[in-house]
Amino acid sequence: MEKAKVAVLISGSGTNMAALLYASRAADCPYEIVLVASNDPEAKGLALAAAEGVATFAHSHKGMKRAEHDAVMDKAIRDSGAEWVALAGYMRILTPGFVSGWADRMVNIHPSLLPKYTGLHTHERAIEAGDSHGGVTVHLVTAELDDGPILGQTPVAIVPGDTPDTLGARVLIAEHQLYSRCLARLVSRERDPAWLLERVRELALTLPEAEERESHGSPGWRVGGKYFAHFNDQHHGTAHIALLARTSGVDEIETLTERNPEAYFKPAYYGASGWVGVILNRPGVDWDSVREWLERSWRSAAPKRLTRLQDAAEEF
Repeated sequence: MEKAKVAVLISGSGTNMAALLYASRAADCPYEIVLVASNDPEAKGLALAAAEGVATFAHSHKGMKRAEHDAVMDKAIRDSGAEWVALAGYMRILTPGFVSGWADRMVNIHPSLLPKYTGLHTHERAIEAGDSHGGVTVHLVTAELDDGPILGQTPVAIVPGDTPDTLGARVLIAEHQLYSRCLARLVSRERDPAWLLERVRELALTLPEAEERESHGSPGWRVGGKYFAHFNDQHHGTAHIALLARTSGVDEIETLTERNPEAYFKPAYYGASGWVGVILNRPGVDWDSVREWLERSWRSAAPKRLTRLQDAAEEF
């Protein structure tokens, strides 16, 4: 199994980094840590990572503009070959440019049950509020602080006499358990037929009058009684999970598959009728391109009344 490559950003001791690293040593773990990087050259976690044979990088943010420092870190991450970024106690607010460059591929762990208690002093705030539980959240990173789609949470009971320190110690145990599980699920989803189908379904059904209808045992989408897309889950002996979309004909399919065989293939039976396979179970799928293929394919099948309305709406 080829493992997803992950860079971990830290600012201190790196206990969550260590938890991710040791979890990655399991034979069935779908990710590996290829870089541990920090904004503090003295961060203790760097020494641990180096001792465990993981590449490290450090560059102090002092005296630098935020965007300049983010650019340095981004280059180091990309040079390492990392496909994903995990924030593990990285005490820097990231610029929108950095975040957008890793959209849907950067995760963070936060010691509260978000959306409660973003920012600092989370355990103290949970205790003062009289909450029954504190906890931990793993989420995708967006430009908003401690925001983004939640990937997993673990509640941790607050017991009588708890202090921020005692509660924090138990939450840290939960962090070490939860982060590796969420990261493993996240990096695996690009090979998960159910997740890929749901992404395609969501995009297809946003198109006017699109409806889902099974075709030869597989999901398909129609408009005006005509299919404009099919979902292909490793059919006819291929290793591909793919969107099948309409093209202008066999010549275009041949051009696409010759120029970019990692992204396209000629599907059995459908290929002869002008359908191309857009491969989904591969790293770095451009979902904007998938959306464009669906829109183009929809246009080729939709009644004129719908395409005229769409053209008018776009002109407006």
